[in-house]
Amino acid sequence: MNRGLPFLQPYPFERMERLKAGARPQSSAAHINLGIGEPQEPVPEFITQALRSNIEDIGQYPATRGTEQLRQSISEWLISRFALPQHAINAGEHVLPVAGTREALFAIAQTVIGRGRPYVALPNPFYQIYEGAALLSGAKPRYLRVDPQIGLPDPDSLDKSVWNRVQLLYITNPANPTGAIADAQYLQRLLELSERHGFIIAADECYSEIYTYADAPPISLLSACIDAGRHDFERCMVFHSLSKRSSVPGLRSGFVAGDPGLIYAFLRYRTYQGCALPLHVQKASSLAWQDEAHVRATRQRYVERLQAVTAILSEVLDDIQTPSATFYLWPRTPIDDQEFTRKLWEQEQVTVLPGSFLSRTNEGDNPGLNRIRMALVPDFDTCIDAAERIKRFVDNGI
Repeated sequence: MNRGLPFLQPYPFERMERLKAGARPQSSAAHINLGIGEPQEPVPEFITQALRSNIEDIGQYPATRGTEQLRQSISEWLISRFALPQHAINAGEHVLPVAGTREALFAIAQTVIGRGRPYVALPNPFYQIYEGAALLSGAKPRYLRVDPQIGLPDPDSLDKSVWNRVQLLYITNPANPTGAIADAQYLQRLLELSERHGFIIAADECYSEIYTYADAPPISLLSACIDAGRHDFERCMVFHSLSKRSSVPGLRSGFVAGDPGLIYAFLRYRTYQGCALPLHVQKASSLAWQDEAHVRATRQRYVERLQAVTAILSEVLDDIQTPSATFYLWPRTPIDDQEFTRKLWEQEQVTVLPGSFLSRTNEGDNPGLNRIRMALVPDFDTCIDAAERIKRFVDNGI
């Protein structure tokens, strides 16, 4: 058995089922689920049409490295979206399609972690795949506390002796659950640490296209590398997905881009792992990366929900504001976050996620305690209904 298995903690949604066990809803209202960040936007018709038109391609084995067409579409999107130099991304060297970022974020640790008992650094709160990937690769997770003032992990929360043992750093930009965006200065700080201590940076950028202010789109770690003169993207990899950007979480389609040496090693690993994208999925994905109209429309709908719900709940919840990116709100709760979540579900049939399910107690501090994460993925009217129920729940004294 893998020695890391006993250390895996239950996934947040498994813990939610336990939290609700034995509770009896007191409301007859329809259930509203704000607990999981699963997009519920209409799937763009051109994507479903491409899948239908190419369904017969399931009669062929796909190559793990993906088709030239898909890799070229991804390369062109990266260059255009992040204003990279025209020849900064080579489709044959810098890009590898993957079966969604979840698969890739897990597998990269299995690829790059060496022998011994190295460290994997990750934000706290975090996407739990990072922790599981660290444990199952034989590494020890080291948690960087997310600074509540900026919503990003504080690199100074680990001292030099710890950084010397770190082989892989996971970052999320934009951040889940705070919605904060890392600026160029912050990313340069991480690059300097990587240069000094020799660790790899895995930048999870799956929320990069869901941002609030049109004049302030998130930048990429690849952009920071170019600005730093690191044109080979040494020790840097970014992870992107169509799940959030194009509202197709079931397509399981994304990509990794960056350091050619790491891309080559990752390709070798994934060739044995067996996660090649079916050809009809690759053709639909290629079209999705080429279209921005559906992305802009979806982004605007998220912004409208976030602003409207924030306006309602700011009257009853503390530390709630429209985030710079993502579709999450991350407010404080007036009581224990798990108790708040359970009672809210019982009384109003609204599900949110306790913040403590997304974080770990480290050095006596749990940064997710007494917070909740709300995923504003239902339609506008449903989100407003949920906000009004939550406001009533708090106004009634919980």
